[in-house]
Amino acid sequence: MRSMSSSQVSERRTGGQAVVAILRRHGVRYAFSVPGESYLEVLDALVDEPSIRLITARHEAAAANMAVAHARLTGRPGVALVSRGPGATHAAVGVHIASQDSLPMLLLVGQVPRAHLDRDAFQEVDYERLFGGMARAVIEPGHADQVPEVMARAFAACQGGRPGPVVVVLPEDLLAEECGTEDLGPRPRPEPAPDEADLARVLEMLDGADRPLMVVGGPGWEQVASGVLEKIAGAAELPVAAAFRSQDLLDNRSSAYVGALGFGGVPTLAERVRESDLLLAVGTRIDAMTAGHYRVIPAPAPGVPLIHVLPDPDELGRVFETTVAVQASPATFLQAVGDRLGAGGRRAGWRRRLRDEYLASMSSPAVDPVDLATILRHLSDRLPEDAVITNGAGNYSAFIQRYFQFKRPGTQLAPVTGAMGFGVPAAVAAKAIRPERTVVCLAGDGCFLMSAQELATAALHELPIVVIVVSNGSYGTIRSHQRRRFPGREIGTAIRNPDFVAFARSFGAQGERITSTAEFAPALERALAAGRTALIEIVVDPSVTVAG
Repeated sequence: MRSMSSSQVSERRTGGQAVVAILRRHGVRYAFSVPGESYLEVLDALVDEPSIRLITARHEAAAANMAVAHARLTGRPGVALVSRGPGATHAAVGVHIASQDSLPMLLLVGQVPRAHLDRDAFQEVDYERLFGGMARAVIEPGHADQVPEVMARAFAACQGGRPGPVVVVLPEDLLAEECGTEDLGPRPRPEPAPDEADLARVLEMLDGADRPLMVVGGPGWEQVASGVLEKIAGAAELPVAAAFRSQDLLDNRSSAYVGALGFGGVPTLAERVRESDLLLAVGTRIDAMTAGHYRVIPAPAPGVPLIHVLPDPDELGRVFETTVAVQASPATFLQAVGDRLGAGGRRAGWRRRLRDEYLASMSSPAVDPVDLATILRHLSDRLPEDAVITNGAGNYSAFIQRYFQFKRPGTQLAPVTGAMGFGVPAAVAAKAIRPERTVVCLAGDGCFLMSAQELATAALHELPIVVIVVSNGSYGTIRSHQRRRFPGREIGTAIRNPDFVAFARSFGAQGERITSTAEFAPALERALAAGRTALIEIVVDPSVTVAG
């Protein structure tokens, strides 16, 4: 396909070619898909667009999760392409994750020909009804000439305010029609700046606080924002806690870092939240996990003065009553307060107490024969600082939250939604986007088998990842809930696994099984040196898989 400027239009091009042209104009370099007959013209146009790498997944949920991982890793919209009907419904999990995690994502879905609509035609779905409660918008062009406009609108919608997923519906016949309208480039996105009166109030409240706690999370953090964060926290003696699964925003070795809130976090941190005299939440909407299901940070009244900093005015005050609401991105806010925040020497003892409690939580009594805490600490010490860690959900993930120290931004890929099956496709996407980095996926046996087929994707695209499977023969989180609430009445949580080592080797990956802590370090070395995807199965007892 001929390369075109914004003022040029191909003499003859299809709606499918227009879709790809807009993807290129908006800087898309990776797209994740399962091919389908409903968008063949888009696939054909990608043949002539070498700047966009198409990663073919083995399930639409995985393709959507890869797009989510792309958004989390880069801050730019992740793009997934799936076929109509079953393909779209499979991909819904990624839309939900992108929605709750506030990540920019475009899901391009095929649709039946326009003449077949409203007939319950083959694989027809009402996408507005399906995705309307999760997506920021569901947009469908009425004819091919609207494709550039609709695509540009979708890019703007998924990145504006609180980022999130946008679904673009592409009728099959429309993609084959001729499109004669101009390509449209990225729209300018105004950056909201903190109001001077609000800033003055923020500085006044921080200056008067003896036991403040800063909570950071959410999207919109770049390297510069995290660097400024560490500088500000150090100068003002501010203890910084990570929102759920946002631990990579501040080097965990920093004296300002005091641990994570939510599942697997520092046990004492919830009580320190209650003892604090000021909460400064930056970038995070304070989701239910971060808020301890609204018991640690009650909603709507948090029980402590709250300064809430978010770029989307509709999110400010939506759940929590705020003392000061600041509409700004994390980077803009931190730059604005950085040189004006006073020293906080009197808070040194408060911050040291929280830091000491965090460090103490990293220790634990040894457990035989497999001690996951020791394994995670070794993994943290051994991997490069820029290694990307991915995971889904399960009891095993609590050990990551507690015992792994993240050192750099852009190294933690885990869904705030707690969605299982996320880790493997996220690792595949991360290795495609950051091929120079070590990428390690941790998964429970239940979590792994929800997307284990993506080992085939890693093999096809030559993307070597390391997968660590914690195997306990159960859906451990649910089993632990059953044991606590309904002792002796467990049901539906036992699972039977294949031979994971043989399974991995069937995809051309290296595979081995370990049954003791001492076996892990040498197994990890072999996996890192393999030069291909490697899987380590860690066999554990179900009774020791909860990080206390």
